[in-house]
Amino acid sequence: MEKNVIHKFCEKVKDYSFSIDYWDGSSENYGQGAPAFKVIFKDKISVMKMLKDPSLALGEAYMDGIIDFKGNLEQIVETAYKIKIPFFEKKGFHGLQKFFARENKSTSLIKQRKDIEHHYDLGNDFYELWLDETMSYSCAYFCSPEDSLYQAQLQKIDYILKKLQLKSGETLLDIGCGWGWLIIRAAQQYGVKALGITLSEEQYTKTKQRIAELGLTEQVDVKLMDYRKLAESDGYKFNKVVSVGMVEHVGKANLPKYMEAVEKLLVPGGISVLHCITGQIEGPCNRWISKYIFPGGYIPSIRELIYLLPENDFHLLDAESLRLHYAKTLDHWSKNFENKIEQVREKYDERFIKMWRLYLNSCAASFCASGLDIHQIIFSKGINNKLPMTRNYLYS
Repeated sequence: MEKNVIHKFCEKVKDYSFSIDYWDGSSENYGQGAPAFKVIFKDKISVMKMLKDPSLALGEAYMDGIIDFKGNLEQIVETAYKIKIPFFEKKGFHGLQKFFARENKSTSLIKQRKDIEHHYDLGNDFYELWLDETMSYSCAYFCSPEDSLYQAQLQKIDYILKKLQLKSGETLLDIGCGWGWLIIRAAQQYGVKALGITLSEEQYTKTKQRIAELGLTEQVDVKLMDYRKLAESDGYKFNKVVSVGMVEHVGKANLPKYMEAVEKLLVPGGISVLHCITGQIEGPCNRWISKYIFPGGYIPSIRELIYLLPENDFHLLDAESLRLHYAKTLDHWSKNFENKIEQVREKYDERFIKMWRLYLNSCAASFCASGLDIHQIIFSKGINNKLPMTRNYLYS
């Protein structure tokens, strides 16, 4: 990418101050006031790569040391969103996404398992370094800005359990149960029988261990199983079904299949809570995220999810955005990751470290500035007239 192209665009930026060190040894300040951060180009980035996909070109350039930054990486990415670089605008690629439509193809069971292994089976010891004690790897819920990550994750789990309106003796299914703390807490606090399913060997092993250590084997179980296979099995019916941060992995073509599976597994009048990342415009994750972080990732829109409800006689009860809660969660993860960087370095190289640093910081920035959101959607199977008429039960 030519220097004059970058320079002409940056000269138009007035509301944000930053500097750029170019590959030819020159430096320029842009905006007004002292620069808040610096972008360092150690070499040119291919114009063809930028035109083909800017997220992949820039992400790989950072991982490979072609570009670097001085300053807060999250703030840098947030500024990139706010100055509205034309080819970063998702709506500009919406037609192309529909044309290529890779996400319209159903993800096979084998591909789904490989995609999950790529991210979640990096090792429990890796995630234990920077997650909280519950090992919750999803948006926390902050009742106060001063809440610790551990406190906020317990509050998130308890908030979801309240939304499920659990009663002693009921059965609960957690689709994509992670490291199992939600099903464990549900059994401990509400006396339910809970089943979790996951495709991650590491999560399965850790959850089995936790269940045994807590003496909950009669109440809680976990299976290494895809939600579609469980729905095809005989004898499985649940009063409540929950999914936290899982549906983003099923792909556009499989969203109806996910809803159909929940319909088969849920008893009439039963309640489901779907907690997932959403976008203003539905579409696959950007190519850098898809290649390096979440293969097969697809971000549904809220309109897309709501559209699928009546197809299965699901009735919407509530929808809540937790967008800023996820930005704060990612801030905690990013700080924890940096605090444990030497331990990470013992296992992985600098390219991996840069990749994860960019992933955590860019996601935090996205929830603040790009329109990326996260919603909790509550719905019932059929009409249920026995549910509370207000939200008081959530806050008592």
